[in-house]
Amino acid sequence: MKDLFNLLRRNWLFFLLTTIAALALRLFFVFKFPHLSGDSFIYGDIAKNLLNHGIYGVHDNSLVRPTLMRLPGYPAFLAAIFAIFGQEHYRAVMVVQALIDTNLCLVISALALELVGTKAAKIAYLLAALCPFTAMYSAAVLAETLAIFCTAHALYYGVRGLKALRSATSGLELWFFAGFWTAIAILLRPDGAILLVPFAAALLGLLFMNTDRPKVVTAGVLYAIVALAPLVPWTIRNWRTFHMFQPLAPRYANDPGEFVPHGFNHWVKTWMVDTVSVEEIYWSVPGEPLEFQLLPERAFDSRLEYDATQGMADDYNKDLFLTPQLDGQFDHMARERVAHNPFRYYVWLPALRIADMWLRPRTELLPIESRWWEFEAHEGETVFAVAWALLNLFYLVAAWRGFVEWRLGIYGAVLIGFVVLRSIFLGTLENPEPRYVLECYPVVLVFAAGAFVRRGASPWNT
Repeated sequence: MKDLFNLLRRNWLFFLLTTIAALALRLFFVFKFPHLSGDSFIYGDIAKNLLNHGIYGVHDNSLVRPTLMRLPGYPAFLAAIFAIFGQEHYRAVMVVQALIDTNLCLVISALALELVGTKAAKIAYLLAALCPFTAMYSAAVLAETLAIFCTAHALYYGVRGLKALRSATSGLELWFFAGFWTAIAILLRPDGAILLVPFAAALLGLLFMNTDRPKVVTAGVLYAIVALAPLVPWTIRNWRTFHMFQPLAPRYANDPGEFVPHGFNHWVKTWMVDTVSVEEIYWSVPGEPLEFQLLPERAFDSRLEYDATQGMADDYNKDLFLTPQLDGQFDHMARERVAHNPFRYYVWLPALRIADMWLRPRTELLPIESRWWEFEAHEGETVFAVAWALLNLFYLVAAWRGFVEWRLGIYGAVLIGFVVLRSIFLGTLENPEPRYVLECYPVVLVFAAGAFVRRGASPWNT
């Protein structure tokens, strides 16, 4: 921390001006493009019920029933904001998130300082401050801003903890903070638990190096206990309330007894690779028409399958309701498609979903058509989307260049390991959404900063 304070003191004007620019960018999104979605109102409903009834639940007609469909982290954050600024004050939530995301830039800079040096720290701060892809989620009442913030903190303290162990100091307070921020990340989104894996692998690797093994074991145990401890009361609460073991939120955000169309989801997973299909098909069922003509060609392997799928779509569209029988038909179709081409299902489609989440223009919160590539229909939006995609590509190419240049040893392995593991996990989901990879952007920004710094002697490489 001393090095960071010295850097800020010596370059106070740079950091002051960049901070003003960072906050201005985020407030621009807050007041120009505020975003409330169905998930926002679910989180808000839980938060208000916590405040008004002392129940972690959602409204069911005029009653409030307990729920476990969302982890308690983000609803608790909303409840705190509502308690201070008033209920339904979502703009206050966005402004607070803008301040939090501005502070995120400093955490990313600190991580770059630890790994590369002072020049990289300044560049990382500038890149993070002006990155619109994380900034615009300040204006969304979703868990992304806080999840990115906590992920960056966990990586920062974990890397410092690894450095402490390699320099023969315990650094247990660093592992406590790494576990603390990992815990909050998990309470915000269940996939925050992925953070545990690369750090566990790094600590295991240290056991086979010339390090103090008792200190490594102690650090690992402390990190795991602190990271997982907050799940204990949540798990106990779910067992007492619902009589089921549920340490995280359910995969499909459903409460016990709610019907989940597993068959339809399975069928979707046999062809879906892009966010557009998520918006047009996946989110529409049930409740809205399934527009058969919007299905891509990869959804069918034969004319017979085409006709059968159209028949199921017609049956669904009669009542806009997915019965268990119809859901079973979709599941049967999915099983046939998987058996016909298992490589496509288990390898090719997940790879395409990962590529879509990383490379698609991040315009999902902007008033840009989802089918932005249809140039004749909306010329200006196509040009903007392409420019937005190129900006995203710039960050990714710079990050790759920085990684190749610096590597960063075991610390780089932890950062890249987190990105790879998270990407692989996201590829297994049937609903690829670009926001899911934003938790990886602290790593992207640190490596991108390294691309603009010449490699030399570095104090981290001990």
